[in-house]
Amino acid sequence: MAIKITDECINCGACEPECPNNAIYEGGVEWAIADGTSVKGSFTLLDGSTIDAGQRNAPGSVDTYYIVTNKCTECQGFHEEPQCAAVCPVDCCVPDEMYQETVDELLAKKEKLHV
Repeated sequence: MAIKITDECINCGACEPECPNNAIYEGGVEWAIADGTSVKGSFTLLDGSTIDAGQRNAPGSVDTYYIVTNKCTECQGFHEEPQCAAVCPVDCCVPDEMYQETVDELLAKKEKLHV
């Protein structure tokens, strides 16, 4: 499953540079699938909708750092554990129970993001 950042986030920013998929953004910052990935053109999101990879999207949070679920692979294929959770000083990077994904699904997402 993807990782989410809870309201306990203290906005230290330790997690953002650790993400190999560039899935973590500072509160208030717009995101795009293309940020930090090799994706260009059309991209199908987890909900089945399609967007342009370069399209800027509304922030997932205004006040705290947030993780774009469509880009989070729990660091599968990169590291043994989610790096955001490993470096978070307040343990606010936790599994997102709304997005249950298998290791195979996470690895497939990684391949899709890093063609």
